[in-house]
Amino acid sequence: MYGVEASAPSANRNYDIICFGDEVPGVLTLVCAAREYYRQTNNYPRSLLLFRGNSKLGVGGHIVRGGLAYLERSSVPLVIRQEHKLDIFGDPPAIYKELLQRADVEKVALDPNKTDWVLREMLREVRADILSNAEIKSVVKSGQKILGIELTKDETYFAKHFIDCTVNGELAQAAGVKKLTIGLPDSELAVTLVFETQGLSVERLQNVEYQYLQRFTNPQDQEAQYFINIAAGNDPNYAEQLRRDLVDKKGYLKTMAVGKDYIDIRSRALSIAYHAFRGTKLDLKTSPGIFDKGNVALLSRVRMSWNALLFGVTANEAEILARAKAQPTRKMFDEILFVTKWFQSIGASEVKPAKELYIPHAGNITDVLAPLTGAKMLGGGVAANEALGTFGYDFDVRGGIDGLGERANNKGFCNLAFLTQPLFNIGIEHALLKYVPNLAVVSPCSGFEGYACCAGRIVEFNCGVGQGVGIAAGIALVQERELNEISNREVHNILKNTGKLSLIYGKTNEVAAAQLNEFEHSMTA
Repeated sequence: MYGVEASAPSANRNYDIICFGDEVPGVLTLVCAAREYYRQTNNYPRSLLLFRGNSKLGVGGHIVRGGLAYLERSSVPLVIRQEHKLDIFGDPPAIYKELLQRADVEKVALDPNKTDWVLREMLREVRADILSNAEIKSVVKSGQKILGIELTKDETYFAKHFIDCTVNGELAQAAGVKKLTIGLPDSELAVTLVFETQGLSVERLQNVEYQYLQRFTNPQDQEAQYFINIAAGNDPNYAEQLRRDLVDKKGYLKTMAVGKDYIDIRSRALSIAYHAFRGTKLDLKTSPGIFDKGNVALLSRVRMSWNALLFGVTANEAEILARAKAQPTRKMFDEILFVTKWFQSIGASEVKPAKELYIPHAGNITDVLAPLTGAKMLGGGVAANEALGTFGYDFDVRGGIDGLGERANNKGFCNLAFLTQPLFNIGIEHALLKYVPNLAVVSPCSGFEGYACCAGRIVEFNCGVGQGVGIAAGIALVQERELNEISNREVHNILKNTGKLSLIYGKTNEVAAAQLNEFEHSMTA
């Protein structure tokens, strides 16, 4: 039965396409590949979804087992939306729109349970096999070409083309592809342990935050000011910074923004209250973990998914966590105990941590056909006549990158105003390898350089890339070509001819692109 766990065979097994990892962009890449092959041949290819995690806990990587229900969406300036008559999130990739529709997403809240079911249905429809709890022992190659993946269970799975959607490019690394860190010695983005709260209503949460905001902005409230000092680690400058963050430019309290299926926490009032309760500084470097401004998905009026609890990691630690099935450490579970007590004190009946961590980034592979930099994003991305879609996102490094500010100052970059939000056209060449002709990496670990990984880690963007890579894999199978021989233009034409090409509206910011290009080169020098 397709779309469910396959029993491991005693002998080797042959496939046409294997996707290693089950992150959402990878699953959709496999689906798109199978659909394109079927469109051209009226037969489905032999395809396999192979991954480290346990499928009994769900299929869908950090969205499902990691519980990351709050989707980061494409950001499109109002003037562009009005010019092209676009919705608030622009015109997403067709495969991504299909996923959201099938999972009943209103705006940004993607229920992990529904996602698991929808992804299994999509895999079943294209007759793909699923095999989880898989650990790579070695990669079988002929020259640079991958022939198969040997598992630690002494089973080997052969295929013609391979997709790697792991956050650390695990299959690519096993095939000999080099990987770089984010650009500073052993620095990496923080990881998140997402959790759900039950029983705490939106109205109750709004009221709690409002009370804290009123108290923290009242200099006469000595207890509240004491709480701020605890969260600031008794640093008066940091305490003043926390106070300033509680109001907007006009002096109004920065209350949370509540949408149909989400809450955006705009101030650090709840963070201050938690860290005062916890007795720790609101600082990734010195605390076991921090409760940051939350991105909250409303799965119901009393069921909330929180992307807020961050833990600082080095590049090596991120790699180790990725290879350990993204399992939270003891330190992280200890922090969740405090989170649980605090949320229960403000009205939650239950706090449930996700089964896996959300690891937003764990390095980037090298030697791709065309590395994608932040400067190229600001330059508008690939040409419109070969683009596969358009995506916009801030150069956001949540939790910060240790050492980045110091390095920038040392290089003479005191003003980073050129880090403006890009709106760029999508291609696939940063996901295709130069020297491993039948492998694509569709993940935050693709061939991003400099600031590009900030936008490159977002699921919606990688789903757009995955749609293109999937179609490319279908073409390569039918025409018996290498995956890295398929061009953006060929995929663009198929999307256009099948009515699935998203509107193209990338914008070029030449001045900012030139400045960021200089900055990115100086940071690695």
